[in-house]
Order: sequence, then structure tokens, then C-alpha cells
Amino acid sequence: MQTDVLIVLGSPNSAAGVLSDTATSRLNCCIKHYKKDMLVLCTGGWGAHFNTAEQAHAFYAKRYLITQGIPENAFLDLALSQHTVDDAVKTLAIISKLNNIRLTVITSDYHVKRVKLIFETILANYPIQFIGAKSNLDKKTYDSLVAHEEKAMQSITKNGLYY
Repeated sequence: MQTDVLIVLGSPNSAAGVLSDTATSRLNCCIKHYKKDMLVLCTGGWGAHFNTAEQAHAFYAKRYLITQGIPENAFLDLALSQHTVDDAVKTLAIISKLNNIRLTVITSDYHVKRVKLIFETILANYPIQFIGAKSNLDKKTYDSLVAHEEKAMQSITKNGLYY
């Protein structure tokens, strides 16, 4: 029997550990897709661009999911990553101990293309599906993030993926 693993990618939280709207949209998407006997892996450590709090972002993410009803025993180790490539690398280290798994990576809608490119390279030996949680951002912010993602993908395409 195959075990499903939901991987929720990190996103910003405040210095006090309050999750951003982006983070909660991804986490709520995880809750919506979670079913009994699935495993959950939260990513996100620290970084000036997303988390300067005392605890790792993944700690706050896991705590939120537990308060919303996902049992503590459903969680794999936290992937204390600093960026999207690191998410994939640290995820691989954690899931490589498991057999017969199927992955679902949850990120934001504007981030899916790059995540797919990265995860399908680093975790090439695993069946993976991707879900883009709907962003509730204003058009200017959303368009800025889409432009950032396009630029990042062009860089990967041009220079390769280093990890």
C-alpha cells in the first residue's frame, strides 16, 4: 500500500511567529487535502526574507496544522530549509528513509511552475503531484511575485540547478 505525503512549503511569518496570509493559505490547502493515514512534512527554517522568529517557520506551520486537527503522529521531521531548492534537498533527506510513498507538494499558485521544475529534478525517483494554493494578494503584489518566479526559472534554465 502506498503512503501519501503532503509537503507544505514554507513562507513568511512575523518575528513573533505569526503566519502570513500566504502561509495560512498553503496550510489550509494542506488541511483540505489531508486524510487519515497520510503523512505531513512542513518546510522552512530561518532567513531574513521569511523568518526571523525564535522558532523555525516549519515549527509554526506544524503547530497551526495540529490546532486544526491533524494529529501529531502524522508529521515527519521538519525540513529546516532556507529557500525552495533547499526545501527539495531537505525533503529528500527526510523521505529517503520511507518506502512506497507518493508526494503532494503544496505551495502558492504563483510558485508552482518553479517548484515543479526543482522538485522533479531533485526528487526524480518519486511520484509527485503539485497543488497551488490560491493567493489572496492584490494584483500588483501578485504580478511582482509572478515576475520574480519567471526570472528565477530563467536563471535555472540558463545556469542549471545547483544543490
